[in-house]
Amino acid sequence: MTIQVLTGAGIGAAVDELARLRIAVFREFPYLYEGDEAYERKYLATYLRHPDSYALLIRVNGTLVGASTGMPLAAETDEVVRPFREQDIDPESVFYCGESILLPEWRGRGWYKAFFAGREGHARARGYRWSAFCGVERPADHPRRPAGYQPLDAVWARFGYQARPELTTTFSWKDLDEAAESPKPMLFRLKAL
Repeated sequence: MTIQVLTGAGIGAAVDELARLRIAVFREFPYLYEGDEAYERKYLATYLRHPDSYALLIRVNGTLVGASTGMPLAAETDEVVRPFREQDIDPESVFYCGESILLPEWRGRGWYKAFFAGREGHARARGYRWSAFCGVERPADHPRRPAGYQPLDAVWARFGYQARPELTTTFSWKDLDEAAESPKPMLFRLKAL
């Protein structure tokens, strides 16, 4: 097992691997994302344009099995930045956590804690006051919700992230069972650094 931290333009070396991992993990509930490698490469290219962008990668026998990414909120798209501006939270003060993803067989080994600690340490060292991320909000009776599914709300709260109902947005993607993209409600969680 190897751990690698990349920043800024250096993340470019892992874009194709990150794209494939994001598609694999986000196919699961609650995202149900069909995935598109071209879109993923375009999205991940935003990380290469800011020197404060961050990626922690976990490989086993050379294969990427987990990753955690982040970037300055101000460098994100309008649908990510707008809710903060509307609530008078300076986007320049927020580090946005993109994702923490692990293949199922590598979960439950403490990597999630390492993902958050790595990003938060990176953000603190660069003077950000807040750490934030968002997650999709699916109804409790969603037809594709697996039996026994447990949302990560309690885990995120344990790491100090509080749901902020006034900070919401929508992202559009094509679910596994959809013919076209549709908007999905996203809720932000915020932590003071």
